[in-house]
Amino acid sequence: MAPQQYEKGSKKLINAWAMYDWANSVYSLVITSAVFPIYYNAVTTTDKNAVRNDVDFFGMSIENSALLAYAISFSFMVLVLIMPIISSISDYIGRRKIFMQFFCYMGATACASLFFFTGENVEFGIIASVIASIGFGGSIVFYNSYLPIIAHPEQQDKVSARGFSMGYFGSVLLLVFNLVMIQKPDLFGITDPGLPARISFLMVGIWWAGFAQYTFYYLPSKVFERKAGGNVIARGFQELLKVFKQVKADPRLRLFLPGFFFYIMGVLTVIYLASTFGTDELKLDSGFLIMTILVIQLVAILGAVIFANLSARIGNLPAIITAVIIWIFICFAGYFVTEKWGFLAMAGAVGMVMGGVQALSRSTYSKLLPETKDHASFFSFYDVAEKLATMLGTLSFGILVDITGGMRTSILMLAIFFILGLLFIWPLRKVDLSH
Repeated sequence: MAPQQYEKGSKKLINAWAMYDWANSVYSLVITSAVFPIYYNAVTTTDKNAVRNDVDFFGMSIENSALLAYAISFSFMVLVLIMPIISSISDYIGRRKIFMQFFCYMGATACASLFFFTGENVEFGIIASVIASIGFGGSIVFYNSYLPIIAHPEQQDKVSARGFSMGYFGSVLLLVFNLVMIQKPDLFGITDPGLPARISFLMVGIWWAGFAQYTFYYLPSKVFERKAGGNVIARGFQELLKVFKQVKADPRLRLFLPGFFFYIMGVLTVIYLASTFGTDELKLDSGFLIMTILVIQLVAILGAVIFANLSARIGNLPAIITAVIIWIFICFAGYFVTEKWGFLAMAGAVGMVMGGVQALSRSTYSKLLPETKDHASFFSFYDVAEKLATMLGTLSFGILVDITGGMRTSILMLAIFFILGLLFIWPLRKVDLSH
């Protein structure tokens, strides 16, 4: 039975769209930020007191933290190469849900397969984590592109914030359960110390694919009717070229996208490597690290709402500028953190601006777009900026760690990214996006 079609702006449609944040954010929290990096470091570390721990990866000896950073970078390089043309094809044929579903199921399956990663099979663990990252990033392009389809411009700030808030809350629920299982395995009759983490990876895959069904049921399959004639792939390239010319011709997008590229490079590098900083640099135990990440997620729910309300008062771009300035101060403060309570305080500050800047960036870009049906193609440029930023951010972070053997220099490097982002978006501070 086909689902009822709901009008743009309807509560049912908006809630179904936001549910995908609830579904996929467990990947961001459990796999990207919390359990997997800690588990990975635990099973690949041979000497906790050593300056560096190298692992064998297809015959190459690489520092374990650097290898994880390189893997993240590689996954985003793949996304940068394939997503513009795939999204253009989806715009040409008027369908995007089928592509969103493909990447969702690919990522969820890869997450579940990490159940079999034990540390003795480093190659398998890295490859599965790369595929999961590609699945997550690919599905997000099409998910984000639905925002201007399901919500009116005046709704988009709060709808975007609702999605992020639901994602933070849902992922916290699963992480709390995983944390109890990891810290108290005897309650579940588990004697293998590594099994709770591996069960967590399996649960992420099931949660992600399972809750996504609600979203897939209500989101429209056809955004518009397929355009007639021509080879789909060739037309996809034509669609991409057309959108590129529109982006290049728009002075606001020419400033916003580079600015977003630089400041989101800092944001996502922090998200991906914060727990590694805690384990390698501060030698924090896994329980405290996961508690800290929970604090970040809970504060981020509040931060997304606060910055959505702030944007209603002072405007989208001034609110983003405020968040970026706070990020710069966080980077400088992070360089001097040497003990766990300072790390916890910094985590609280990160949580407050993390949710705000991500939610506002998505809705601001949506408002900057011209009247068009090619939302997926336009959002692929947004996604390319985001993924290329993450690739270069984590790559440069990994190179500095490999060279210096420590992470503090890399923390200062992140401040440079935020400053460059600020310089690009500063001229846009008076742009009116209310209509």
